[in-house]
Amino acid sequence: MKPQLPLTGGCACGAIRYEITAEPVFMFKCHCRDCQRLTGGPFAAAIYMPKSTFCWTKGTIRHHFTESTKGHPHKRGFCAECGSRISGGESEDGIGITVGSLDDPSFFRPQVNMWVSDACSWDSIEKDIPAFDQYPP
Repeated sequence: MKPQLPLTGGCACGAIRYEITAEPVFMFKCHCRDCQRLTGGPFAAAIYMPKSTFCWTKGTIRHHFTESTKGHPHKRGFCAECGSRISGGESEDGIGITVGSLDDPSFFRPQVNMWVSDACSWDSIEKDIPAFDQYPP
């Protein structure tokens, strides 16, 4: 299923809004402990796209940084009003967006499960898509 462009979304309270003008280049579920803590669930479902295809259209996002295994800070964005997590893996080149923040997430089909080394024992991970202990190659 192809997404209807532009993709739009935002936080739970409406203070933050965004628009994406191209299809995601990568769709995934991340099972790392940081994503578990930040979502309150077993994984974060996300899409990733070039930064040039993404823009904030309302509000100002706040950022939280955690240490990455790649040796640089992992930049995640959230709404300062309601706490909704919206972005992750943000860099000059690209940005990851949580699927739950999309207005219409129905097109989401994960291509990989990553950080399954941190997955909860009760988390059922699809057997029909690639799974990686940490990041995909």
